[in-house]
This record gives sequence, structure tokens and C-alpha cells, in this order.
Amino acid sequence: MSLADRYQQLRGVPGPTEANKPDDDVFAAPNAPATLGRILEAKTAAEAQPAAELQQTATVASEALNALKERASVALFERLGSRITDSSVDEAELHQSVKEELKAVVEEEQIPLSAAERQRLIRDITDDVLGHGPIQRYLDDPTVTEVMVNRFDQIYVERQGRLQLTDAKFTSDEALRRVIERIVSNVGRRIDESSPLVDARLSDGSRVNAIIPPLAVNGPALTIRKFGRDPLTVHDLVTMGSLSPEMAELLQACVQARLNIIVSGGTGTGKTTLLNVLSSFIPSTDRIVTIEDAVELQLQQDHVVRLESRPPNIEGKGEISIRDLVRNSLRMRPDRIVVGEVRGGESLDMLQAMNTGHDGSISTVHANSPRDAVARLETLVLMAGMDLPLRAIREQVASAVNLIVHITRLRDGSRRVTHITEVQGMEGDVVTLQDAFVFDYAAGVDGNGRFLGRTIPTGVRPRFTDRFAELGIPISPAVFGAAAMRGR
Repeated sequence: MSLADRYQQLRGVPGPTEANKPDDDVFAAPNAPATLGRILEAKTAAEAQPAAELQQTATVASEALNALKERASVALFERLGSRITDSSVDEAELHQSVKEELKAVVEEEQIPLSAAERQRLIRDITDDVLGHGPIQRYLDDPTVTEVMVNRFDQIYVERQGRLQLTDAKFTSDEALRRVIERIVSNVGRRIDESSPLVDARLSDGSRVNAIIPPLAVNGPALTIRKFGRDPLTVHDLVTMGSLSPEMAELLQACVQARLNIIVSGGTGTGKTTLLNVLSSFIPSTDRIVTIEDAVELQLQQDHVVRLESRPPNIEGKGEISIRDLVRNSLRMRPDRIVVGEVRGGESLDMLQAMNTGHDGSISTVHANSPRDAVARLETLVLMAGMDLPLRAIREQVASAVNLIVHITRLRDGSRRVTHITEVQGMEGDVVTLQDAFVFDYAAGVDGNGRFLGRTIPTGVRPRFTDRFAELGIPISPAVFGAAAMRGR
């Protein structure tokens, strides 16, 4: 007995043979409702089945639908051929063609389908052919911020900072591999055994990392960090509690005063989102050059030049690194240089740019605290291959960087700016830092595990506020807790 026949038998539906094909067959006439008798029979049969048999029914039904989906997908590719991958074909026209051909393919199958099963089948196959398979619905879901495919049959998503295992799965490693190849080919990248890992992006700017065997032991793995269709504003961050109004006022003044700012934090803390917000304070009259591994920044200004690094080709040639782009940007007459992330020798070139008249530059770096951010910048400068003494490197950092903004993902899943720290200079061989704002962990957590604390001013007025006065940038004394201190 075939899988399809077994599926029909367990559903209590006779197979559509020439002798017994019913007039109200849902498959042959999709819009015709099943008879009341059949519905009652199916319901009675289902209720009479023991739990083990119900589980078997569900398993066989799922396998039958997956087998049908696989056959329909293959038949669809055979019918449409190269039109599916032809970039000259209009997107709307391609979707319409796929739906029409898919309808014909499904009608050629000899398995009766309910309306819900039919709709699900067409949706799943359309997602496989034109979208990103079973993860497409999570990419379309605005509440999902990250999609993590550990292997073809294990997919996690992140909602509100918490990881959740989904019931979605790819049919095989090959199906997952096809989706990965479709993503990377759209941005001119490649992934194969000779280059088994890649960073790419989706059309909406979402960040993609893919890795395949032999590096990925359990099969292809895919991680997509989603970017909202509408970039978050400073008002959004204040509303969500990531920033306080006083911190927002201070950061806006710092950007307008052309201070050099480093955004630090761990992986997935929201550094790029905060970088977008900071860049929104840059005046529209400034010429901005952005430099990234994969374009993610969503700057709203008009006068922006966006640069993206390029990996080596299949022959190992043609690579253009972040460091090459930073050097080139200095010849492009930038008012501001925004580097998506420094993770290598380009940090030396960035620090030199900050020290040679390119004030107001912004970048991000992976670190666990503002002090760690300084130490990491020192390490990254050493990666440039220049035999510089440690004191000279620290002097470069202390002279170039004015402000470190540190963002943290807390245990409750929220992202908070936990430090706004001034880089004051050098004392002996040590870079001196002074916190203007720090997060109050002492407030504890509520019954739901959410942190009750907030980032509060230390009461110390940073030295760079003198620059605000010179440039005529107004800022309230209450920002630094001066009013609170006078009240004591």
C-alpha cells in the first residue's frame, strides 16, 4: 500500500478510483463542501481511534503531505524551468505564473485535500520556490527578531529577547541548502565546499550568516537577524526603556558637537540599531561615508555614500577589505565616517582618521564593558601588523575616542544602554574613563523577572560639555543629575 493510499485510509476517505470517485470529492471540486455524512463518518472514526493510532494518523498525514509537496515542487520546476531564476521576469508576473502552474500540478495529483490542506500546500510550495521555505512566515512576522536554523529539522526564533523552538522544518538538507544558495546568490556571494561560510543580507537589510558542511557537522546552518522595515527612532528606544530622555538629549548633543563615539556591546545587543539612531542626529548638510561588511545601516540623510567590502572570488583574488575602504574613504572628502563594526586592523586606520580632522565619526565594537572596549581597540590595532608600543596605541585611543556608549542585553531579554562613558585621557600608562550614566542593578527584578532598574546619571558632568557651550549647543543641567544633587 502506498503512503498516499495509507493516508486516505487513515483519514476515512476512499481513494479516487474510476469506480468509486465521489461527486463531492474535495480535490476534484475544491469549492464544493464535503457531505454531512462524510464529515460525521470521519469525526466518528477519529473519536474511536486510540491515542497511538491518532498519533500514527498524524504522522502518516504529515509524511503524505510532505511527499506530495516534494512531488509538486519538482513538477513545478519542470514546468517553469529557468523562468523561476530569471531576474528579468517581473516579480508579480512570476508569482502569478507560479500560482497558476501550481494549481495545475496539484490538480493532477490523486489525493483528496481539504480546503485548509490545499491552501497550506500551495503556500508552502510558493514559499519554497519564491521565498525562504518554512522560515518565510517568521521573516514576515514583525514580532520575530531572529531566525536560527540549527539543522533542517530544528528551527528556533527569538521573540522579545527569548528563544523559542518552532514546529517548522525543512524537508531535507538539500531543501535548506537551496534556500541558502538563493539568498547568497542574490547579493553576488557564493557558498560551496571551497567557501563553506558566508555573510550576506536580504533585500530588507536583514543580516544572514550561513555555514555548510564540512564545517557544519550536523548539516547546513542558517542564522538571520531581522531588521525592521521601519528603522527605530530615538523616541522608540525611549518608549521601550532602552534609553532615558536625558540620555537621548546628551547623545544628540554629542553627535551634533562632532564627538567621536564608539558603541560597544555583545552579540545581538542592538549595536547597529543604536548606531542607526545616533546617525539620525547627524545634520543633513554633512557628507557621510558608511563602511560595512554587509550593508545594514539605514541612514535617513540624503548625502550618504555607502561602501561594502567584497570577499575574494573563487580564485582567491579580488578581496576588498574594510581596511581598504576606510583608507579610500579618507580621499572622498567625508564630514563623517561611520564604520559598521571594527574587528581587525581597520581600527588603526579609523583611529588615525579620528585624529586627523574627521571628527564626529561613529563605529561599533564587540566588548562586555566600556573598559573592555578600550582593551579590545588596543588588541585590534595590534592586528594591523604595525609594531607599535602599547603606550602609543593607548594614546591614539585616548586622543581619538571621546565617548563610549555601552548597550547590554539583560537576562529578561530587554536591551538597555547601561553605560555612557567619557574617555578623559591618559594617566600614566592607563586610559582614564568616567561614567556619566550607569545602570542601576540594585533595584532588582519584578515578579515576571523584568529588571526594575534604569540607567541613572552619576552626577559627574563630562569635560566635553565645555565644547557644547563653545558651539552653542544647549543642554539641560538636569541631564547629569545636577538638579538632584542640589536637592540633597
